[in-house]
Amino acid sequence: MERHRQGSQRQEEGGSDGHEDDGVLSAFVCPITMQVMRDPVVIETGHAYERDAIARWFSECRELGRAPCCPITMQEVRRADLRPVLALRAAMEEWTDRRQRDELRRACQWLTKDAAEKEAVRALCCAVRGWSGGRAGRRVVRGEGMMQMVGGMLRSGSAMVRLKVLEAIQEEAVSEGDTIRTIIKFIDCEDCQERELAVSALCDLSKSEVACGKISELNGAVLILGKVAGSKADNQIVAEKAEMTLQNLDRCEKNAVQMAENGRLEPLLNLLIEGSPEKQLLMASSLEKIVLSNDLKILVAQRVGSLFADIVEKGSLEAKEVAFKVLEHISANAESAKVLIEENVLPLFRVLSINGANLLPPRLQEAAAAVLANLVASGVDFGTVPLDGDRTLVSEDIVHNLLHLISNTSPPIQCKLLEFFDTLSSSTRTVLSIVSAIKSSGAITNLVQFVESDHQESRLASLNLIYKISFHMDHEIAQVFRASPTLLFCLVEITFQNDGNTDEQHAALQILANLPKRDRHLTRELMEQGAFKIVARKVLSICRREAGSDIYDNTVLEGLVKVLARIIYVLRDEPRCIFLAREYNLAALFTSLLRTPKFDGPEQKSKLALFGRKPPSFQFCRVHSGVCSISDNFCILEGKAVERLVHCLNHGNKKVAEAALAALCTLLEDEVEIAEGVLVLHRASGIAPIFDILKENPTGSLQHRVTWAVERILRSEEISKAALTDRSLGSALVHAFQHGDSRTRRIAEAALKHVEKLPVFSQIIDKHPSIRGSSMGSMESFYKFDR
Repeated sequence: MERHRQGSQRQEEGGSDGHEDDGVLSAFVCPITMQVMRDPVVIETGHAYERDAIARWFSECRELGRAPCCPITMQEVRRADLRPVLALRAAMEEWTDRRQRDELRRACQWLTKDAAEKEAVRALCCAVRGWSGGRAGRRVVRGEGMMQMVGGMLRSGSAMVRLKVLEAIQEEAVSEGDTIRTIIKFIDCEDCQERELAVSALCDLSKSEVACGKISELNGAVLILGKVAGSKADNQIVAEKAEMTLQNLDRCEKNAVQMAENGRLEPLLNLLIEGSPEKQLLMASSLEKIVLSNDLKILVAQRVGSLFADIVEKGSLEAKEVAFKVLEHISANAESAKVLIEENVLPLFRVLSINGANLLPPRLQEAAAAVLANLVASGVDFGTVPLDGDRTLVSEDIVHNLLHLISNTSPPIQCKLLEFFDTLSSSTRTVLSIVSAIKSSGAITNLVQFVESDHQESRLASLNLIYKISFHMDHEIAQVFRASPTLLFCLVEITFQNDGNTDEQHAALQILANLPKRDRHLTRELMEQGAFKIVARKVLSICRREAGSDIYDNTVLEGLVKVLARIIYVLRDEPRCIFLAREYNLAALFTSLLRTPKFDGPEQKSKLALFGRKPPSFQFCRVHSGVCSISDNFCILEGKAVERLVHCLNHGNKKVAEAALAALCTLLEDEVEIAEGVLVLHRASGIAPIFDILKENPTGSLQHRVTWAVERILRSEEISKAALTDRSLGSALVHAFQHGDSRTRRIAEAALKHVEKLPVFSQIIDKHPSIRGSSMGSMESFYKFDR
């Protein structure tokens, strides 16, 4: 009480105690607290005090056994009533608001990137006080555009200022201008404290639906947040806040498609399951356009596979078309196709039976046939999977219907159905059922007719099918060729004169090799068409090469020898065969073939991996900047091996494909002219096969190697621009970015920036240049690691 009384006396003696010098009216200051009052009340003596302060004074008087008195006059107060002074309160509020506005306006001049650190921090503190100081302060902050200025201060060169800005942003959802983009920059920077504050600020912003839309629209924001959310080992708190931000974005319905395109499918799948038919159609249409990784295809099959099956059965024509397209997309992966089979989608394909073919327009029949072809490629034993009742896909009546449909539909549908039968004929569990149905239906003639088809895909599918069933019905196939020399001529032409499609050549050659060897009619016809001379020359050409120089030589040689061996069965009756045998010395040729070495995959890998090393000196090779040859330093360019290696990229043996890729990667090393190496690959049609390997989402060393190669190739501006529209390539890079090891993720991140899937940020502080986008290391170091 004595302290309060002395303060009151000083107030009487000294007037305003200096407050008037600061612009504070003495009537606004409480005589007890010496602070501007917020809730002024007046007592019996007529003096005004802060309500809480005078109440405590009266309480202390009573505790001391005295009657309450006025702190200024010490006059006893008979009544302790505290009456509010409304006029004074209104005057003080007006004065406070005016003073706050003046203070905020003065602070604006320091909210610039070039402001001194001390003044900038003071101005930021003022902005925070203004925002937290009630509605009046917020009106001023918004009216002066201060929060936009605060966002701009993120570009300050002072770490203290940037941290203060991030703290200020958490007080107010600053979602205007370039603020969100700048916050994302800090999430992707190396400073732990700035990253933590940036994630916290973005998490607070994401509570606003408007801000959610702006965050998800920022290119690469979801990917960067996903990267942080997955790094719990580095900082669990930051990771959890990043995940909370993503969950906030998930809840915003309009973000569903955007999130799905960046690998978070749950919001879109939830709308598919719970939404109205119109919403389901919209989400399904969006899903059909998204390129999904294999893991996401499995997720879609598990969550909504049965839903799409129901849409195909009961939905509108438009909904059925979209559902079939989605099913075609997700059934392209064997594991997700198996999930669809478990979800019992097979009965839907009764629409392809001859009785129901007219119920769907051709485009839907084609989509249904494509899904069916994908499902049978999953490796499931379709002889045991029920279709309806006791029937399966390989039941005789089902196969009859589909064979009949092949003869009465358009080329695209024919192609898919031929691929369907080709796949089933690849399995020892179902091929006999297919062969039995073809025999009983007499469909072999129609199947062989496709050898003359102008539709390349249908022709290739039919050749593959005929080759596989030729082991079980060679005499039936031979009968068709005997009846039509034109068909046999087409087969010979495909085998020996079609240089554009090696798959067709291989299948046609194997069909010729599997025809009955003692069929004299076919042998004479082949002689008339000059087939044996071509075969003899090709066999001699292969035998003259170095063993293992062509990865396909062994298989091709085996087929050619089978065809050439036919003439030994008609030597006595055909002088032309004797002349041919003497002309090409077939006896010695067949003897030499007994000693022809096998072509070994691992050995081929060790040789390929040595190709392309830089020579020690001289300056002639445009890639290696030296004098190169295939014999001295294994330069794959000078050795004319690039085209063959590109061809090996599509080999069924992944080890061979990886070995070929390893050799081709030597054209892209740091020590060579990378631009020239990319040009060599382009001219050899090698870029698309390398992209295709990445799109298959490989794992392990192959994933790292192909991601490294793709990043090097995408450094070419023309190729990276063309790749912007390749959604499959972008999806494959996202998969490598999310699922690869640490080295692969760094390389994939650089590649994603080439195709604008991740932003290339300008530097926040110029004196600390970023090393992102620089060389991700040479393959030489990878070779050492791999070994």
